[in-house]
Amino acid sequence: MPGIVAAAVALLPIGYLFVRAGEAGAAEVWEILWRDRTLWLVLRSLGLAAAVTSACVVIGVTLAWLTTRTDLPGRRVWGVVAALPLAVPSFVAAYAWISVVPSLAGFWGTFLVLTACSYPYVYLPVAAALRRVDPALEEVSRSLGRSALRTYLTVTARQVRPAAAAGALLVALYALSDFGTPSLMRYDVFTRVIHTSYRASFDRTPAAVLSLVLVVLTIAITVAEARSRGRAGAARVGGGAARVPPTAPLGRARPLALVGTTAVAAVSLGYPAVVLTYWMARGNSAGLEWERLLPAGASTLWVALLGALAATALAVPVGVLAARHHGRAVRTIEHTTYAGHALPGIVVALALVFFGVRWAEPIYQRTPLLVLAYAVLFMPAAIGSVRAAVAQSPPRLEEVARSLGHAPGAVLRRVTLPLAGPGIAAGFALVTLTVMKELPATLLLRPTGMDTLATRLWTETGVGAYAAAAPYAVALVLLAAVPTFLLTRAQARLVAPRRTGTAMENGHVLEETGGD
Repeated sequence: MPGIVAAAVALLPIGYLFVRAGEAGAAEVWEILWRDRTLWLVLRSLGLAAAVTSACVVIGVTLAWLTTRTDLPGRRVWGVVAALPLAVPSFVAAYAWISVVPSLAGFWGTFLVLTACSYPYVYLPVAAALRRVDPALEEVSRSLGRSALRTYLTVTARQVRPAAAAGALLVALYALSDFGTPSLMRYDVFTRVIHTSYRASFDRTPAAVLSLVLVVLTIAITVAEARSRGRAGAARVGGGAARVPPTAPLGRARPLALVGTTAVAAVSLGYPAVVLTYWMARGNSAGLEWERLLPAGASTLWVALLGALAATALAVPVGVLAARHHGRAVRTIEHTTYAGHALPGIVVALALVFFGVRWAEPIYQRTPLLVLAYAVLFMPAAIGSVRAAVAQSPPRLEEVARSLGHAPGAVLRRVTLPLAGPGIAAGFALVTLTVMKELPATLLLRPTGMDTLATRLWTETGVGAYAAAAPYAVALVLLAAVPTFLLTRAQARLVAPRRTGTAMENGHVLEETGGD
């Protein structure tokens, strides 16, 4: 039932789109679908998503391996730095590039910005999975004569594949649904054209039809990801690896690894920081508007935490179902929850305005409706992390707990969720950071008189006041960087291998579940 509720929440905007499209009639809908421009938008959007996802998988998996399994100098620091681009809103990074290099507008600029801001969606779950992989399996593979590369491809990579697939899915959906970067880079994809259609005409039908096409693409991508994931499991017998995984020496490749990690950090963090510092210096003489900056920061943190709590609460039952059951009904629920994530924030916001005015007037232009929009948009960020974490936790422990007389709810609370804690924490962190950066939904659904850092930033940049916008951009990046750092460190401690023996560890788990 909780999974059905989550799916119903995700379907609210889809219902609005069908109502809008249905009002126009089948003839007009087909005319819009068969336009050459529609096919052109499909190809451009899918091409951008594919390019960004491929680059993010390569960068995210490589950085995860370097920071968790090698002797890379300062790997703990690099591990934190690699996650920090999540704190940089994509439209801030896009502005940083386009304001200095106008010729970067178009596909390559959009690709660069989205890749630099999105690769942590792959890096974080893969790094967590690599810390949890049992090194004994790799040692057995090596003892049978397999090389280090073959062992990685056939043993390690197979165990982290669900985490990498979940991260890649989030990147693909983010690339499809992002509005700020394509708009600033002047690259026409679905989101930019849909937004233009809403702003330029009172007729919402073309935008609704294009949004439905975007939903179909999302469902197709999630189905493809589910098929690539397959039915293979990655669970261990125990709550964590008994020993610290061995460290792979980089040898002569160490300088190259350092250059690569430094280059990624420079593009994703260094360059935006330099540009923001420049604009801060330009506008420093005018002074800071503390009476606007502080309330906007407090509002940003408050709605981000509420949105993350709501999205995670809805994501936990869906993630557990997807990891433990493979029936058609479960797959349908999981795929449905991803539908709203691919919609532009403005489409979700307008759908909820329609819902609020007609059926939920008491919460219209109130915080609950804004939180509902965040849950619809960012629930998949939590579902992917929860599902990957539960898939790696051993189902035999749940079976033992049930055999000792515990009810399913008690088993979930005392066994499954504690073992999946790092994944749930990572999902909560991802949603918190993403909500902080959300713009279109916040602009339309925020309570009257409330500003967030993102809305103030957009307001100032909209009138060309780049120096005035810089303090809000810096505050947004710093506010998002703090939970990124803390939650990354907490996640690393939670997934760090315990140094006790496996038997003692399993006994501890059984003791917690009520075993003798």
